[in-house]
Parts: sequence; C-alpha cells; structure tokens
Amino acid sequence: FKETIQIVYPVHLNPNIMKIAYEKLTRENIKLISPLDYPDLIWMMNRSNIILTDSGGIQEEAPSLGKPVLVLRDITERMEGVHAGTAILVGSSKEKIVVETSMLLTDVSYYLKISKAINPYGDGTTSEKIKEIILANDCY
Repeated sequence: FKETIQIVYPVHLNPNIMKIAYEKLTRENIKLISPLDYPDLIWMMNRSNIILTDSGGIQEEAPSLGKPVLVLRDITERMEGVHAGTAILVGSSKEKIVVETSMLLTDVSYYLKISKAINPYGDGTTSEKIKEIILANDCY
C-alpha cells in the first residue's frame, strides 16, 4: 500500500535538513512543502489519518483532532499523550516507525483505540467552563 499513501512533509528551513529531505524523499507519493502557518497546519492535520512528528505542540494538538500521533523521538516532554494512549513513542527506529504506521493503516481496531483515546490536554470545552464560572460568580 505504500504507493497509495500520500505523505506531506513540511520541510524545516534549516539548509542541512532541506538538502537531505530533497535528496532522499523523491517518491511521487511524498510531497515536500514549506513550513505551514498555524491555520494551514491544523487544516492539514485534520485531513491526515496519522501524524508523525517530533514537535511537542503537534503532540498536543493532534488528539483534539482525533489523530493518532507517532512521536519521532526517544523521549518526549509530553508523556501525558503517551500515557493516555493518544501518542506512541517510536524514536528514530525505521523498523518501529514502519511497524506502527502499518498497524495504524491496516488494523482498524488499533487505529480507533488510539484515535478515540481520551485527550489528556482537554476536551475542547474550557472556554465554556470559564464562561459559566464568570457568570455564576458575577465576575463581569
């Protein structure tokens, strides 16, 4: 299935990273793009099936969109996602990245387990809760 999977990679502006990316990632199903601003990033993440990242911020955003996250690091400061089951530490091991990605793409129950795990970073209702507290306590 690897030729049918579309991969979008926002390439870091560091010239060393760009050089490697453009030399190594040459398949037709891999689209190398410039870094995205926040609204475009969220749009792209929302359209994705799986997120592979080393970014802590993206590890926090993806569960709100119901997207499984494979963390391309050996250690993360965002262990809440790993403990909650919304993220999997795969490090830089090609084998582990391929195995986990393949499982997420082929095993529906595995995908649902991760994509439907409880978001440790909130349920999206914080502003509503704050509003209710303000109104209930005449804080306005």
